[in-house]
Amino acid sequence: MQDDNISEIKVDDQKIIDNKELNIWEALIPLVVLVGLLAYNVLVAFGDYSIEGPNQFALIFAAAVAAIVGFRNKVSYKRMLEEVAENVRSTTSALLILLMVGALAGTWLISGVIPTMIYYGIQILNPSIFLGACVIICAVISIATGSSWTTSATVGIALVGIGDALGISLGMTAGAVLSGAYFGDKMSPLSDTTNLAPAMAGTDLFTHIRYMAFTTVPTIIVTLIVFIIIGFTQTTVGSTDTSEITNLISSKFNTSPLIFIVPLVVVVLIVKKVRPLVALFIGTMLGGVFAIIFQPEIIKAVSGSDVVDFKSSYQAIINAITIETKLESPEAYEKLFKAKGMFGMLNTVWLIVCAMVFGGVMDAIGALARITKSLLKMAKSVFGLFASTVASCLALNVTASDQYLAIVVPGKMFKKAYEDRGLAPENLSRTLEDSGTVTSVLIPWNTCGAYQSGVLGVGVAEYFFYAIFNWLSPFTTLLFAAFRIKIRQLQGKLA
Repeated sequence: MQDDNISEIKVDDQKIIDNKELNIWEALIPLVVLVGLLAYNVLVAFGDYSIEGPNQFALIFAAAVAAIVGFRNKVSYKRMLEEVAENVRSTTSALLILLMVGALAGTWLISGVIPTMIYYGIQILNPSIFLGACVIICAVISIATGSSWTTSATVGIALVGIGDALGISLGMTAGAVLSGAYFGDKMSPLSDTTNLAPAMAGTDLFTHIRYMAFTTVPTIIVTLIVFIIIGFTQTTVGSTDTSEITNLISSKFNTSPLIFIVPLVVVVLIVKKVRPLVALFIGTMLGGVFAIIFQPEIIKAVSGSDVVDFKSSYQAIINAITIETKLESPEAYEKLFKAKGMFGMLNTVWLIVCAMVFGGVMDAIGALARITKSLLKMAKSVFGLFASTVASCLALNVTASDQYLAIVVPGKMFKKAYEDRGLAPENLSRTLEDSGTVTSVLIPWNTCGAYQSGVLGVGVAEYFFYAIFNWLSPFTTLLFAAFRIKIRQLQGKLA
């Protein structure tokens, strides 16, 4: 049999494949090829346009290299294809949500939802408090919904638009949005990753959340302080500029407060635990209805008709849902009056599918397990164990392109090592979240990085530095480990 040296460990429908034939250097070859190609695409050949195809092919090419490594190590083509299919299948919900977010952005533009949010937002939130407010607003919404993705797809889009109108860098606003959204995602008992991490480590949900607060709360406080300082250093947009954008919005849209019913309904649905895909679909449809009721002139402009009837309304709504909608506006504000619809999400969908192909092949040949095992062998001390866990989560986010695998694989591999060192399982679950969950959004080809950059319309490179909470969290958990702060022993005592 060709696959005699390959075994599977099933964990909540996630399989960890271990290939005894594969060594660490072979496991790293596809990763080195991928990083080299991505770097060349971005830095030399294509620049910002690398996301429109070159990076996707880099993932496919690296997957082909991984397949060759697999063939040399007695992994069958059938097994690799099965793992790729399983990986792609696992992203079905994410891909559909992405398409629905594009649709929602389109109807929320023509219905005036997003312009109305911007209209009132720039009058309430001035630049000096805006970034800090973004962190807090997104944290609250994310705790309530348990989803950083939903937070970005609703209030996140509006906040980026408000920030742009205030003259604040898109990267800054996106970083503040993601910092707050991922804090709430980590601390919410409704979050899937917050439930997955303790399940992998062998502790209960609320013990995990309480113990995670030791590192998460100081990190978000530092993040908030930094954004407040940045806010006070921002050059305030003058009243003339602010009045210019508000006058432009009010001249094009009916900015009735009644329009806020649409986003309010979506938030209520999600808080009531309605599936995000269903809530976003309802929000999209409501946006279309409100466009007909409140924005007849926009309906005419988008449909190219002189009257608002069934045909013109249908054309305007379907166009907004499916393709780019661009309303006439001064060049300085054209981004605020443009939505890309489902079509605008196709690059991101393409990137995720290609990333899942690479991750599937890497998993099938046993490279993910081999990299994690090699990191585990480097853990010679308590700090080394924590550092190896962090490194493993980061490596899995890069190689597997999926935050769930970045929690499941290290969680399973490191569980016994923590027990052998007399460490309580909540140490592991906390470290998995501090390094696996939050850093996924910092990898452009990871499902989370691709999703968030696609939804917010801001590249990962633009928001990376400003996603302070996300890159600071692994350092915080390592700092606590280095100084033995809140490191709980199995018997319940703190080391």
